[in-house]
Amino acid sequence: MPSLSFAHPAALWLLVLLVPMAIWYFKPARRREPAVRMATTEMFRYAPQTWRNRLRHLPFFLRMLAVAMVVCVLARPQSDTALTEREREGIDIMLAMDISVSMLEQDLSPNRIEAAKQVAADFVVERPSDNIGLTLFAGEAFTQCPLTADHAALLQLLAAANCELQARGVISNGTAVGMGVAAAANHLQTSQAKSKVIILLTDGENNTGDISPLTAAEAARKLGIRIYTISVGTDNSESNDESALPRIAELTGGSFYRAADSRQLRDIYGEIDRLEKSKLSAVLGQAHYEAYQPFALIAIACLLLEFVLRNLFFRRIP
Repeated sequence: MPSLSFAHPAALWLLVLLVPMAIWYFKPARRREPAVRMATTEMFRYAPQTWRNRLRHLPFFLRMLAVAMVVCVLARPQSDTALTEREREGIDIMLAMDISVSMLEQDLSPNRIEAAKQVAADFVVERPSDNIGLTLFAGEAFTQCPLTADHAALLQLLAAANCELQARGVISNGTAVGMGVAAAANHLQTSQAKSKVIILLTDGENNTGDISPLTAAEAARKLGIRIYTISVGTDNSESNDESALPRIAELTGGSFYRAADSRQLRDIYGEIDRLEKSKLSAVLGQAHYEAYQPFALIAIACLLLEFVLRNLFFRRIP
């Protein structure tokens, strides 16, 4: 529960001024008013009191309350709130995605590349505390987006990824899984995060590139990088690329998955999300917030109400 303290408690001694204010207000000499001489006041003895008579001192008490609130503002009230929030220790993640033309196959809806992009985008949205980057590979690999906390920019670059580069001959044919792993690991090399992860998604076997998948995986392992490998498509068998993908995952302490449809792919990313939860560390201490606003508002409200009552309802006729 928040507690209230004052930065300048000595200012509260000004509340003593309320005493002479009250004495002056109720001083008998001050309350002398013009009188009408009457033989007897017996006729007024049982007369009912009006609401004006009952509340005649209300404006004064409102002014007293306003002064008290102003004194409290001068004392700088502060709210001392224990910090129960937790700091989230993010994970640095590189998404390594295959964009070879075979990713246009439609065994996943609407096709492999679009299904992979959509599920990856949902994964990014669910991890706001992590630095995430994107590496694309086909016959060669390149970084589409370096590690970043700007997930809006990352999602735009992810949405722009497609298979046209290989289809138009801009990048070479083939599937360089090893190059994809190496490029992603290179961006995690200088990461200071305690947990570094690559999520590698492909639909084919490594058939080109200057670095073999296992060589790249061994280099990633030495950098403390964990790799999760995903094989997408219904035509993959354990005799081709999947013989390398499980070994990459095992070597680096990750896991291997096979996704034959969009639902399985979504479940795989969900499992990786659960496995790679950001670590939480509690923060102890107190936060101090200026809390003068309620006191100032009460003072203003009291003065306004006192002005209205004194000039409209309790106005004295000269």
